[in-house]
Formats: sequence, structure tokens, C-alpha cells
Amino acid sequence: MNSRSRVPAAVVAVAVTVAVGLAAGPATARDLTVVSWGGAYQDAQRAAYFTPFVEITGTPLNEESWDGGIGVLRAKVEGGAAAWDVVQVESEELALGCDEGLYETLDYDRIGGADTYIAEAVHECGVGTIIYNFVLGYDRSVLADPPGGWADFFDLAAYPGKRGLRQGPKTTLEIALIADGVAPREVYRVLGTEAGVTRAFAKLDTIRDQLIFWKAGAQPPLWLASGEVVMTSVYNGRIDAANRDEGKDFGIVWTGSLFTLDSWVILTGSPNLDQAYQFLAFVGRPEQQKLLPEFIAYGVSNTAAIDLIDPARLQDLPILPANMAQSVEIDTEFWIENIDRLTERFNRWAATR
Repeated sequence: MNSRSRVPAAVVAVAVTVAVGLAAGPATARDLTVVSWGGAYQDAQRAAYFTPFVEITGTPLNEESWDGGIGVLRAKVEGGAAAWDVVQVESEELALGCDEGLYETLDYDRIGGADTYIAEAVHECGVGTIIYNFVLGYDRSVLADPPGGWADFFDLAAYPGKRGLRQGPKTTLEIALIADGVAPREVYRVLGTEAGVTRAFAKLDTIRDQLIFWKAGAQPPLWLASGEVVMTSVYNGRIDAANRDEGKDFGIVWTGSLFTLDSWVILTGSPNLDQAYQFLAFVGRPEQQKLLPEFIAYGVSNTAAIDLIDPARLQDLPILPANMAQSVEIDTEFWIENIDRLTERFNRWAATR
């Protein structure tokens, strides 16, 4: 997910030796190693999770970062000497790695019980940790009449100007169908047909001359700030960060937004299985999860944590019940099966623009 600022693992490992290692003594090869995405997000995790875990439990913890990729995890597990224990993965990595036996099957009784978490967070091989959305973002200082959803995104008469969408078919085709009147809950049924795919590309054709595509999560808020686009698909966390840290007045439309989850997994054969479960139980506690949104605008997975988050802050989060009710979960299995075929078609379509 490009909304996270990822940094090299070596840099994070050094930072943790200073930030966390001092609290628990020097890390050893047998210490619990937790791997996440680096950058501002891992800074938030360190404050909400990692440092309190070491201080409260006394269990040493070494943290590293990575850039994702099922091949990385495959090599570590199949090599038989994995230096990682708990890893945060995206939804595709969760599904693929579980099928390949790369992760331990979770015993939810050791982490509070499956009913502790929202339904979308419960998986046999992982437990959801954050929820984030692809939303419609716009600049309130530019649009006096705010858009109400993706149909307005495609309305060039009412909202003239360039639009931004994510490069590639994933999320872009769903947005096109929702804008064309498909109910969000029906999107993947329609997109699973050839007629549905054709319909999505036909809808994109209606604004093709006004479309620009982003590749990095940092681009959409920069485009809004510069006036390059009048509205754009964007990670909700990027809009929140621009408003809180840079004083922007960007708006979010949650209607028809697309959400996904990242999950914690325990790599198969971890020599620190008990410590890994101790960590998952700790970071799954509502009193810990309520802290994360103070630093970054991601939803959390413990149902009780939602009630502990400041109501004003909850309005900015995907996990607000009203926001969840207006969004649809990205279908991981659909994209695992169709990403190559639809990317090829998207690239052909984009090349004729």
C-alpha cells in the first residue's frame, strides 16, 4: 500500500535497536522479530504497540520493515532459517501465503477469541490489524458544492477539470461501475462478467481525456494542492495527513469507497511462537488499538476499541459504522484470479488514450 512511507529494513532495524532495544537489552537471534511497513505508519505502531509491549511484558522485541511480496516470505520460510516471526501482510499475501502453508494457523483463543474482532479481520492464518479505504478526495476550498459520490466524479459538466485515478484496473474498474449505477455490493458479480468489464471501460471512456493516473500514494494530495486535479481517488490516510500536518482543507466522500485490511501473520516454524502469540494478544487489546488512530487515520480491528476512540477522531476513520456501511471490501480472491488478465486489458485501453 503506497499510502505508507516505506524505508529500508536496515534503517528501521537500527532505529529499533535504539528506540526499543534499550528498553529490553540487546536483541539476539532468538528475540521476537516483528516486521511492518516502515515510515510514518511504523512510527505510529512503535508508539501505540511496540514500545508499550516491551515495557509492559518485558519481552524483547526487534522490529524490521519490508516492501511486501509473497516471494520474500516464501524464500524465508522455505529456506528454513527465517529471521522473522510476526509480519504484517496485505490481503493478497495473506491469501496466497496461507494456501502455501507459509503461516501458522492461528489459535484465536490465544489472542482474545475470534468474536473480539470485526468479521472482516478474522482469517485462519492471520488477524486483521488495520483497515484503510480508497476514497474520493477533493479540495473544499475549490469545490463549494461538494461531490456526493463517484457519479459526480464522472460528471464533467457539473465538475469540470482533471480527475485522478490509481494506475491499473484494481479499484479503477470498481469505481467506474459504481459511478455507472452498479450497487457497491454487486460490483464484483458484475465485474466478473465480460459485459461488466466492457461496461467499466465504457464508463472510463466518458472522461478519458480528463483522466490522469497516480502510481504512488503521495501523488493525489499533491495534485489536489496544486490544482492539477479537481478530485481524485486517494487513500483516506493521505487526506487526513494533509489536513492535520499541512493545514489543508481536503474533503472525503466515503460513499462507494473501497476498503481492505492488512493482517498480522506468524511465519511457519517460528522459534518464538509463544512470544508471537503474546504480541498478537497485546496489540489486539482495545486499550492498545485505541491509541493508533491518534497518530494515523487507519481503522482498527477490535470491536471494543471502536467505542474507546474519541468520537471526533472516529469521524475520520474507516471503522466508523456509518463509513463502513457506505463502503465495500475489495475482493481479494477476485483480483488474485483476474489481475493479470485485466491489467493487460487496462494497459491496452490506456495506450489508446
